[in-house]
Amino acid sequence: MTYEAPVNRQWTLKQRPNPGPISDSCFEFKDVPLPSLKEGEFLVRNRFLSFDPTQRGWMERDTYLPAIPLGGVVRALASGMVVDSRNAHYKVGTRVTGLFGWQEYAVGNGNEAFRTLIIPEAVSDEAALSVFGMTGLTAFFGMEDIAKPKEGDTVVVSGAAGATGSIAAQIARIKGAIVIGIAGGENKCSWLLEKAKIHHAIDYKNENVAKRLRELAPKGVNAFFDNVGGKILDEVLLRLSLKARIALCGGIQGYSGDADASIRNYMSLVITRSKMEGFLISDYAPRFQEGVTALAKWLSEGRLCFEVDVQKGIENAPETLRRIFEGKNLGKQVLAI
Repeated sequence: MTYEAPVNRQWTLKQRPNPGPISDSCFEFKDVPLPSLKEGEFLVRNRFLSFDPTQRGWMERDTYLPAIPLGGVVRALASGMVVDSRNAHYKVGTRVTGLFGWQEYAVGNGNEAFRTLIIPEAVSDEAALSVFGMTGLTAFFGMEDIAKPKEGDTVVVSGAAGATGSIAAQIARIKGAIVIGIAGGENKCSWLLEKAKIHHAIDYKNENVAKRLRELAPKGVNAFFDNVGGKILDEVLLRLSLKARIALCGGIQGYSGDADASIRNYMSLVITRSKMEGFLISDYAPRFQEGVTALAKWLSEGRLCFEVDVQKGIENAPETLRRIFEGKNLGKQVLAI
């Protein structure tokens, strides 16, 4: 069959971002015709776009993926529905997630770098992009394999009200740790205490982080799940207990060229004989089902919750991306096309 669709509206990368906030001048919004499907391909009509800090890196330079080429569609995870197909595995009507980009329609073949996944019937698009998506799985494997919280540990999570941090903090709490979440603003800290049910929250915008860490972790920090880097990482390094574990998930403070994002207290790792390890969720692809199964169990038991911040309109994609760097989102940031 041939799907009769309007033109495809999409955002392309016009220029690479300079230090500081990402400006609208980096992007171009345009209409393009849909290509004809080849054998093995399928057409997805996107419903929700995912927004993540890593997208800035993709725009700037080669990272764990090649940089987005100038003139190319802005790379992003998305969820949608197959509306035309020449691929027996991805039939019309199937809901999927994949690296479909900032556009209304995308062509896939199932063999992409981030393979197109079928969304189970009982799972919403929002859940597929958040708690069961890359951010939820990142929290799961970063905690399980690197931070390794156990009963009685003191665990700190930075960016604790974000898409990944909010799940990571709850996993540490489920494992029996005393959890300290660091987030920006009274609303986010209240959510961490009342909804995520962690033990303590530090508002870095209105509180002295170093002072609060001394008060809340008098015997030191056993594990740290870091999404921020910079000053907060530096302060936690000074509070490490013996043989502490640090999972380096992200460094959003330095993504915009912040001069204060440098690390000075790394010798604390030597003094406390601690480990600091970075990781990428793509390394855990063979184990994704393990993570989804555990997260689904905790969710069904009421031990885990998640929050999704939904913006609307594909024309608002650049502004929605800026929200995560300005700390405006609570939980996972998505945009409903």
